[in-house]
Amino acid sequence: MKQPEISKDLFNHLVDLAALQLNQQESDYIFLQLNHQLSAIQELKAIDIDPDVPIALHGVPYPVKRSPALRPDKVESCEDSSAILSEAPQLEDGYIVVPDIPHTTLE
Repeated sequence: MKQPEISKDLFNHLVDLAALQLNQQESDYIFLQLNHQLSAIQELKAIDIDPDVPIALHGVPYPVKRSPALRPDKVESCEDSSAILSEAPQLEDGYIVVPDIPHTTLE
């Protein structure tokens, strides 16, 4: 592999910031794959593109007459919301209760 896009020290720092627990094999694999992805991005950035080409333009023409018609947005109220709410695992005052996401403090 050529010169890595990020150093092993920076990679280890990012792993620590993300609070990942990787064994040596996983760490080596992800480091290698990350640098392959970053190299591919650098190759794409090196492609010379005419500045007059709009940013969102892609190479596949999609003529308007072949595009499907947009469907109109329709608001449909639910006649029996209790039937839908009965499918929820836990309710409180008519609202669906979702489990709390535990948070940890990063040092």
